[in-house]
Amino acid sequence: MASSPRLPLLAFLLVLLLVFSAMAEAGGSGRLRPSECQPRCTYRCSATSHKKPCMFFCLKCCKKCLCVPPGTYGNKQVCPCYNNWKTKEGKPKCP
Repeated sequence: MASSPRLPLLAFLLVLLLVFSAMAEAGGSGRLRPSECQPRCTYRCSATSHKKPCMFFCLKCCKKCLCVPPGTYGNKQVCPCYNNWKTKEGKPKCP
């Protein structure tokens, strides 16, 4: 009966794993299909006055990273690849 005290710990760890898995999936990082990029980028670029360049770079970033941050601005931490891709000058490449 030495393994009995381990059972609650294993159950707790399993629940913790499921919670973290659900959180990662909610972020959507790298989980989009390329066909989902167009509608996500259309919404992402809807609030800017520079729609053509925004769409160009958003689609390029989405196809590489398979992720578009939620909202029309910010929230880039949700998509690390999208957030960390920089231009030659060191500026953010993705809108």
